[in-house]
Amino acid sequence: MSYTLFANLILILHVGFVLFVVGGLVLIVLGNLCHWRWVNQWWFRLVHLGAITVVVAESWVGWACPLTTFEQWLRTRAGDASYSGSFIEHWLQQLLYYDAPTWVFLLIYSLFGLLVLASWWLFPPTPRTGKK
Repeated sequence: MSYTLFANLILILHVGFVLFVVGGLVLIVLGNLCHWRWVNQWWFRLVHLGAITVVVAESWVGWACPLTTFEQWLRTRAGDASYSGSFIEHWLQQLLYYDAPTWVFLLIYSLFGLLVLASWWLFPPTPRTGKK
């Protein structure tokens, strides 16, 4: 398998992660308004909180996302100096990678993290029940 193929798989994984973080909050709010009980499952809410916590922590510490770093390394190993590939690959990259000052990302990620925390207060997760 080629480096480009692995880079594309990492890109798809990265898009999935972003969709989970953003879409997860949408599902939590919408699900609570529509009385969908599954959106308050403890495991779902904890994984979602953990995901945005990683993003916010990386931005505050100044670390690049490991998925981004790994994808870029794979593309370099493949000899991809600039974008090349399929239509889907092009648009997935456009969705994830854009230029803005670092403080913009820090602000956006932090505010989104605060929204996720607010969702815990507004729509608390269902308490775990111990099974015997």
